[in-house]
Amino acid sequence: MVEAFMQEAVEMAIENVRAGRGGPFAALVVKDGEIVARGTNLVTSSQDPTAHAEVVAIRRACRSLNTFQLDDCDLYTSCEPCPMCLGAIYWARLHRVFYAGTREDAAAAGFDDHFIYDEIALSPADRHITMIPLMRDEAQRAFDAWTNHEGRIEY
Repeated sequence: MVEAFMQEAVEMAIENVRAGRGGPFAALVVKDGEIVARGTNLVTSSQDPTAHAEVVAIRRACRSLNTFQLDDCDLYTSCEPCPMCLGAIYWARLHRVFYAGTREDAAAAGFDDHFIYDEIALSPADRHITMIPLMRDEAQRAFDAWTNHEGRIEY
């Protein structure tokens, strides 16, 4: 069954390229042996740099299951997740991730995220894109509102 889900993800990635919808990436969210959501890379067709296959699949799974946490779900993706997708995977609290291609395979095809991994390790002041701290004390009011809100839903 595991291989069948991965095979579908890979085939979806190939079809996504052939159809001109985006890059060669696809993902499935599976719960209890059933596919609850599918996603393909839609970055260029949707003009959305966050429309990676994993993010699209996670968004659809959350809508389908009416939840923001997928801790009882697995993700099957045609390639090792990029830093953004990895963050989304952790925020969604997926149980497991199965991936086919590696980040090195993606880099060889022109999808090199190595510089982002490097940037994450740097302090904000040392990053390539200028990061300017501004009004930190004012921002604390939002955290205080959250901390004091009795109806907050922890995540």
